[in-house]
Amino acid sequence: MQGRNPERKIFLIATEESGDRLGSALMKVLRQRLGDGVQFEGVGGRTMAREGLNSLFPIEELSIVGFAAVLQQLPKILRLIRETADAVTEAAPDALVIIDSPDFTHRVARRVRARNPAIPIVNYVSPSVWAWRPGRARVMLRYVDHVLGLLPFEPEEYRKLRGPPCSYVGHPLIEQLPSLRPNTEEQKCRDGEPPVLLVLPGSRRSEIRHHLEVFGAALGRLQAEGRAFELMLPTMPHLEATVREGVANWQIKPQIVVGEAERRAAFRIAHAALAKSGTVTLELALSGIPMVTAYRVGAVEAFILRRAIQVSSVILANLVIGRDVIPEFLQENCTPEKLAQALEEVLTESPLRRQQVEAFAELDTIMSTGNKSPSVLAADIVLATMRKGRTLR
Repeated sequence: MQGRNPERKIFLIATEESGDRLGSALMKVLRQRLGDGVQFEGVGGRTMAREGLNSLFPIEELSIVGFAAVLQQLPKILRLIRETADAVTEAAPDALVIIDSPDFTHRVARRVRARNPAIPIVNYVSPSVWAWRPGRARVMLRYVDHVLGLLPFEPEEYRKLRGPPCSYVGHPLIEQLPSLRPNTEEQKCRDGEPPVLLVLPGSRRSEIRHHLEVFGAALGRLQAEGRAFELMLPTMPHLEATVREGVANWQIKPQIVVGEAERRAAFRIAHAALAKSGTVTLELALSGIPMVTAYRVGAVEAFILRRAIQVSSVILANLVIGRDVIPEFLQENCTPEKLAQALEEVLTESPLRRQQVEAFAELDTIMSTGNKSPSVLAADIVLATMRKGRTLR
């Protein structure tokens, strides 16, 4: 708490590490704007705690992956939703900021809006309404006053879907470009022989297990065909054991690098990448690294996703660029033969590689936020929504 009688009270909810980082950056700017006259309450992780947030519960309680696990933990999840909504209602803040994790945060927001319609609600990080379940955008109009989009095409999508107002505030990756792009010496490594090939199987254990076997087979095939490359596999400490177990039987052994700083260093010298589709594709594109992407899930999840997804590509970088320059191999198309053939193209000076490099050069312009950082733009909208809410109370 910053002062005994705060003039402003802001409630924030973030239940994943990425949301925790966004929330922390937002809190920092809000405190700069409001000084000691602001009090933060809510749910967050370690970085939000460093900015003065006492979380209602540890966000690790919601680190649940897989349908079976979610069903098993459902009573606890529902209890935490109720308790969080009760805390927001009791606090009666000047604004509620929900950050990502829509399965949790939106359920809280709906309860809060029903109990106290005067509390302004800002949604930081849009759900993927443009990819699946587009009807959610119109439903959000009932309980979200403004959406802060990380992707430049999202405001137009919300307009077409008749959802709440949406503003593009910028992706946090655009503030991290210096750590992703090579200096002169690193560029020499990126252009050197043998080329460094990154392998990025995912950030969850289930993803790693789904991808490592087929990735290893594809890389073994590529090597058997005479293609030389140096293999690097970045991972995080809590996933290292899973990764090492998964690559134990690979014909070609990768250099496993652990930790965020080491991961970024690997990006700066990489010539190409084989990656699980997701946010990492945008990270690679901003780094200027041509790639091949793949995605495999269990049969039940695949059945659901095939019927739900409504976009031509699941590759985030393709969606931002506006055309499909990155090949994607999904489910039954994710085979060692197809991956190896595509990797051969991005490792050499092929038309596919040149097409990607040229497209990635457009991203700085496409994703530009002018001279303001994403956290500053986000804070501007939160403050404007707060003022509007106060005049309506």
